[in-house]
Amino acid sequence: MTPEQQRRVRDLFDAALDRDPTSDAARWVAREAGDDPVVRDELLSLLDHHSRAGAFLSEPVADRVPDLMADDEPLLAGARVGTYTIVRELGRGGMGRVYLATDARLGRTVALKALAPHLVRDPRQRERLRREARAAAALTHPGICTVYALEEIDGDLYIASEFVDGHTLGEEIRSDRRPSSAEILGTARDLAAALASAHASGIVHRDLKPDNVMRTRDGRLKILDFGLARTASGTPDAAPSMTQPGVVIGTPAYMAPEQLNGEPVDTRADVFAFGVCLYEYASGAHPFAASTPLATMARVLESDARPLAARCPDVPSGVAEVIARCLRKAPAERFSTAADLVAALAVAEAAEADASPHATWWRVHQIVIAVLYIVGATLAWQIKDWIETPVTVSIFLALGAAATIGGVLRGHLVFTEQMNRSRLGAERRRTARATRLLDLLTSVLLFADAALTASVRALPAVVALSLALGIALASIVLEPATTAAAFGDEQP
Repeated sequence: MTPEQQRRVRDLFDAALDRDPTSDAARWVAREAGDDPVVRDELLSLLDHHSRAGAFLSEPVADRVPDLMADDEPLLAGARVGTYTIVRELGRGGMGRVYLATDARLGRTVALKALAPHLVRDPRQRERLRREARAAAALTHPGICTVYALEEIDGDLYIASEFVDGHTLGEEIRSDRRPSSAEILGTARDLAAALASAHASGIVHRDLKPDNVMRTRDGRLKILDFGLARTASGTPDAAPSMTQPGVVIGTPAYMAPEQLNGEPVDTRADVFAFGVCLYEYASGAHPFAASTPLATMARVLESDARPLAARCPDVPSGVAEVIARCLRKAPAERFSTAADLVAALAVAEAAEADASPHATWWRVHQIVIAVLYIVGATLAWQIKDWIETPVTVSIFLALGAAATIGGVLRGHLVFTEQMNRSRLGAERRRTARATRLLDLLTSVLLFADAALTASVRALPAVVALSLALGIALASIVLEPATTAAAFGDEQP
């Protein structure tokens, strides 16, 4: 098969994933690839394997394999578990049931997770859960749900953690309301900061998804459920992995490609999941959405996400670039840890602050000053023709050089503001002193020309004097004001 045929097979298979799975696939393939038997046969083979793989990912574990939870009788309101009193069940999943409970020892409300019996029967699994609970309990950050205790009561394991009153990021995504650019940036920043704290402690979450992120009633984010977390290898607290090689752990739609392939994962898998969560939060659509869960996995492994800017033009360009890097297939091309994410988002936030409605006036200011440079240099050339002395020639040459350098610098700033906004703040700081010096030098030279010309030609002298004062006042008075209005800071 040629590279062109391989590309065609990949594109057609990707298109097939969006189709109604109940429609006639063979007829569709015949229509789309009937001109090339090689492409047609390969595509039919892929679709056949895809259809026979089943829909095992579309159902919750507890519903798909009910016998796993058969002996897991729910606790009723008022039941006592050690020092905890059950208030009500909050939810259930493959790891067990979660209850709202009160802790009699400290008089506080907690979320009590009763780990599924099938997990705690196996001594290896039991030890893994103990180790991972200890690792999660060691995390202290306002953006991470606090684990209070790992309790072993009557042979069962329970994890008591902070009860977060609010709603999940998943619920926000499923609502009709789309967040503003400021909300997207704030959510990305807070989530990255919490994840960075875990990574700094050598903890990889491995199951970051919108339903594992809560927003409290006062707007703060908290990452929940480090039940699948593990200590990253190479850290002081790392212990041998008890997960069997090749076993896929987590939620497939939010897994990195290497995680789906059952390969060892590190912090970069969490970075990928972060990208998926933020893409979905911003746009309301999963970046690799397809007609079936298995098709979604195929897209995670093989297809690139549609650019976020194409779905949400209002998303800050810097944030969109950060998310795009998070979603790259190769781990080496993503951010190494969430700490790098925090730094990249800080740059994006600075660029977003620069994007003000008043920026147009700042651009106009730069262009007007550049035009005044040209007018001043042209006037100096004319004065040199009228009164040709070594002094007027020197002034003309100096004004020509100053106008050229100043125009280039201001043009560079306007270009940067349009094409690479994230660098604008740094470029403004780098060129501020030079542009201020050139403005004042130009004003002094024009004032000298006015003084030399006043006794011979009064009108050109007035024009030169006006230009000198105008450029000086624009630099000292107007530019700091337009800069502050456009970017919220003073000219450095």
